[in-house]
Amino acid sequence: MIRAQLMMVMALDKCIGCHTCSVTCKQAWTNRSGTDYVWFNNVETKPGTGYPKRWEDNEHWRGGWELTESGKLRLKAGGRLRKLTSLFGNPDLPLIDDYYEPWTYDYEHLVSAPLDEYSPVVRSRSRLTGKAIDLRGGPNWDDDLAGAAELFRSDPNTAALGEQARLEYEQVFMFYLPRICNHCLNPSCVSSCPSGAMYKREEDGIVLVDENKCRGWRMCVSGCPYKKVYFNHVSGKAEKCTFCYPRVEDGMPTICSETCVGRIRYIGVVLYDDEDVLRAAHTPAEEDLVAAYRDVILDPDDPQVHRRAEQDGVPHDWIVAAQRSPVYHLAKQLELAFPLHPEYRTLPMVWYVPPLAPLADNAADVGFDASDASKVLAGVQEMRIPLAYLASMFSAGNIQVISEALGRLSVLRAIKRALQLGADVPDGLLEDVGLSEDDVDLMYRLLAIGEYEDRYVIPTAHREDVGAAQSEHCSLDFPGGPGMSEAVGGGGGSFFRDSEGTTRFNLLNWDGRSPIGETP
Repeated sequence: MIRAQLMMVMALDKCIGCHTCSVTCKQAWTNRSGTDYVWFNNVETKPGTGYPKRWEDNEHWRGGWELTESGKLRLKAGGRLRKLTSLFGNPDLPLIDDYYEPWTYDYEHLVSAPLDEYSPVVRSRSRLTGKAIDLRGGPNWDDDLAGAAELFRSDPNTAALGEQARLEYEQVFMFYLPRICNHCLNPSCVSSCPSGAMYKREEDGIVLVDENKCRGWRMCVSGCPYKKVYFNHVSGKAEKCTFCYPRVEDGMPTICSETCVGRIRYIGVVLYDDEDVLRAAHTPAEEDLVAAYRDVILDPDDPQVHRRAEQDGVPHDWIVAAQRSPVYHLAKQLELAFPLHPEYRTLPMVWYVPPLAPLADNAADVGFDASDASKVLAGVQEMRIPLAYLASMFSAGNIQVISEALGRLSVLRAIKRALQLGADVPDGLLEDVGLSEDDVDLMYRLLAIGEYEDRYVIPTAHREDVGAAQSEHCSLDFPGGPGMSEAVGGGGGSFFRDSEGTTRFNLLNWDGRSPIGETP
């Protein structure tokens, strides 16, 4: 059966690490008691330990899927029997120290301290215990510290570099990695949940938590290999990124996308056959997983796919949106985007265009010449970021597919540079990387210009479908949740009164363009 899936692609070259996406997501979704340490969206510096610490080390955390010796797919953390025996003592759960102990400051002391010779200072106090604490971590604690040897060695991806892991100051490299829930096609969090509270919406593929069913077993937390499910210790429920479904149902992008300064995010619809999902997850060789995942995504311009999708109940406007989808172009047609750690076999639906990093100083020794477009491909192998590191993150170690994608990006840059300087573009350059002139124009329109209507092609939800009924049980409507409010005043319904009667601004209802206006 053909289904539709909302998908996101992020172009890492354009991320400036400003954390605006994290802050606006925090304001919209997790600015509540019990979610102090929770970041549905966070931005990590790579190389780095990430959030929670070393989340990529699933030999330790045992998240995601693995293949048995007989070729069968199973949860890395074990099946029903193991979950039953560890129901009241899950050994694979991250501790609060793996995240960080949330804190605040005793600001009242600044205004209430008596007159003294010295200015008053405030100490950090735990949001959990109220006691004074020494700060030892945070969601972006190692921001911009990718060159620190200790952090470099703590990154699980650096194991792929072997002897290259001996850092030299001149060869330090870094880039930013924004992360949200991947809303996978084969989500291990859903399969890990003993109470059936986690589910994947049929109409758009968004993975949600039914708060009415959640019993707080936290198997979903350990089962997610990306560690993007969190436990609210106040409500006793699991919470996770909802892909801002109240917004996307109205055709608006997620709040992290809407407020992204670098315009790095793209959202669209892809079509897939659900019978292909498990076949792709069962791919024996890890280096073949990226190709298998791409094969799952169907060509929306294929008349047969179009006809089958309509027969299987995919709305016509969703099929049309899939034909215009920027994520289809970047992930499938141009083969520029890659899933994060495909070896987890969850088939994530948040993909990344790897960064085309600055060239190392010795790039000229291998024939790179920035003024000669025909020699630009020689520089890909001499980028500041080692290809093995990128391959460890985005292609399960397959360096060739990463090199090919970066080669296409290099050719785009070289061609546009030549045209700007009035130079001739050498014959055969596009053929060397498998691109046409139309492909180059498409890449330039998406990655360089990035107009709003090109980055976000999101069809509105069909309220007559079952999704509206399913979404009534999502994490918006539990006591103290972000959706428990009464809309007031103007600003497109952006203001609401909370349970205590205080008027607040709600980013979820803001369309990103209308004036906010004054608080009612």
